[in-house]
Amino acid sequence: MKTVVEERAIELGEYIVEHNATVRAAAKEFGISKSTVHMDVSDRLKKADPSLYTQVRRVLDVNKQERHIRGGLATREKYKTSKR
Repeated sequence: MKTVVEERAIELGEYIVEHNATVRAAAKEFGISKSTVHMDVSDRLKKADPSLYTQVRRVLDVNKQERHIRGGLATREKYKTSKR
């Protein structure tokens, strides 16, 4: 029988895969901290559902590779809309 924490880890994993979500987006959606999401999808999910863990890892690795691009776009938008 799975514990509540393992079930939450599986729900988080499914959300991340379905929505191609970042850790931050998943944390906001579930109302928990980013560190809790990380702990759930890296440690707990690996033990609870290894195949889902592999899928989540792929999504998070892509997000990690693209984060500098998203940050640059956010900064660009910030200065584009600010008054000088």
